[in-house]
Amino acid sequence: MGGAARYGEFRLARQRVLTADRPVPYRAIIHEAALHARIGGPQTMRKQLLRLMEVARMPHVTLQIFPFEAGAYSAYSRSFAIFGGAAPELDTVYLEHPLNSVFLRDGEHIDEYGKMFERLSVLALDPVDPEAAPESHTARDSLSLIQHVMYSL
Repeated sequence: MGGAARYGEFRLARQRVLTADRPVPYRAIIHEAALHARIGGPQTMRKQLLRLMEVARMPHVTLQIFPFEAGAYSAYSRSFAIFGGAAPELDTVYLEHPLNSVFLRDGEHIDEYGKMFERLSVLALDPVDPEAAPESHTARDSLSLIQHVMYSL
């Protein structure tokens, strides 16, 4: 199996974690630029944004959008994921790169990336509230920004 096929299979397996019988807690911060990237045309983008809103409303998911007006932040110079769980010795930072992705298992790296994630969380818009109806939002939050981008397509 080639690198692209393995990467695709990894991404699909990662998505299945969200809908498993016992889903794990999942937190994500997405830069607003990712919402505006026109991939596949308006209809495809609407479907992707609707799916994002659907996932964001799952009770075990916390999704925040890092808006343009929050300014530049060095952590967004590169995408990263922190995989952690009940056994901290297995925690891993995943740095995605088109040519060679990197997995970091060193506690110092995990701590540093964890601090970056928490700083991003503070700067990002409020997370999507799975209990609140979309029309009840009175302040700008992550859900309202996703909806705005979707309706502007």
